[in-house]
Amino acid sequence: MSTLSDELSWRGFVEQSTFANINELDNHKFRFYWGVDPSGSSMTVGHLAMAMMIKHFINYGHQPYLLVGGATGMIGDPDGKSEERKIQSKEDVAANTQAIAKQYRQLFSGSDFEIVNNYDWFKDYRYLDFLRDIGKNVPLSQMLGREFIQTRLKTENSGISYAEFSYVLIQAYDFLFLHREHGVDLQVSGSDQWGNSIAGVDLIRRLTGDTTHVWTGPLIVNPQTGVKFGKSEGGAVWLDAKLTSPSAFYQFWINTEDGAVEHYLKIFTMLSQAEIAQIMAQHNTDKKQRLAQKRLADEVTNLVHGAQAKISAKRVTEYLTGEVPIGTATEDDLSQLRLEIASIKSLSNGSIISALVSSGLAKSNTAARQLIKEKAVYINGAAVDRDNFMDQDFVNRRLLMRRGKAFRDSALVEQAND
Repeated sequence: MSTLSDELSWRGFVEQSTFANINELDNHKFRFYWGVDPSGSSMTVGHLAMAMMIKHFINYGHQPYLLVGGATGMIGDPDGKSEERKIQSKEDVAANTQAIAKQYRQLFSGSDFEIVNNYDWFKDYRYLDFLRDIGKNVPLSQMLGREFIQTRLKTENSGISYAEFSYVLIQAYDFLFLHREHGVDLQVSGSDQWGNSIAGVDLIRRLTGDTTHVWTGPLIVNPQTGVKFGKSEGGAVWLDAKLTSPSAFYQFWINTEDGAVEHYLKIFTMLSQAEIAQIMAQHNTDKKQRLAQKRLADEVTNLVHGAQAKISAKRVTEYLTGEVPIGTATEDDLSQLRLEIASIKSLSNGSIISALVSSGLAKSNTAARQLIKEKAVYINGAAVDRDNFMDQDFVNRRLLMRRGKAFRDSALVEQAND
């Protein structure tokens, strides 16, 4: 693409902005900031979408300041929340701040950026000084006009605390501080931060007379279902390998629906328009091969977890999906599989019912028998309707047993000595 505005447009990163024309992004090199509150020890794939948008800003020559909200994280953004957030300890916020900064360094490795922490400029700011300097310049009507504030105020037995009500002042001051100290004149964020970002623009105008801008990208949703992106059956999909393993992360992308995969290739990879068009053309000739999903999983897992973790995750997935027979697995591969799924021992003629229960794939013998009756139990990818294993099920003394269609509902069964 020849310009940043063109790049952002075709990828789907255009929501709201203060620019009269989005081409203004192409006529000036901005110093901009993007922030993440350390409400947890890791970002999610929802954050990753916005991080990818940031990478395009960087690639087109704009200078990034990546903010970790060590101060705002002590309060928590109330926008979009139906009730008061639970306050984290200062120690937890500090630890999470370090974890988010580490993920910044991983995601933006090779780029020129600066990490800033708003706790650094808030820790010594006296309360009365903040009220005089900042509070006096933020109209209460502006704060009360926010839709989520009105909703919370009308909610019986909930409401909103003064701390959360004041969150917008803290974020607005972030923009002012970075503008004064670093020349930052653009805030980039997800669309859910529009109100907080505009408050910063207004504060800067009131106190300095300067014009600053906001650019937001849309929150990512499944284009077929309209459901907010970033959840799996087990909850949030995290960027931290301790919270979502690289294999589970890889399989999350492999499971992308055909109707969403092109959209996600645009959002979550740096592949060019021509490359994505070629991938989709090949994918559409035989969708059962899931070529687009595999490329998506390769690209995103490599970015977040690195090449070696991607290779390992890919191999685990190939065993689980049956693309590579479990009998060919090396001991290293088996060690990785045991970290991902249940691993049990069984005699060569052992009970499938007992194996289902001991592996956790069934809650009881009765439930196990019902699964077998419904032909919902698979041995090495083939449905079975019998109660016991057979010698030929085991290849190199191992087999893969699965419950239902979800590949992660599997167990590695290794042959015990008879």
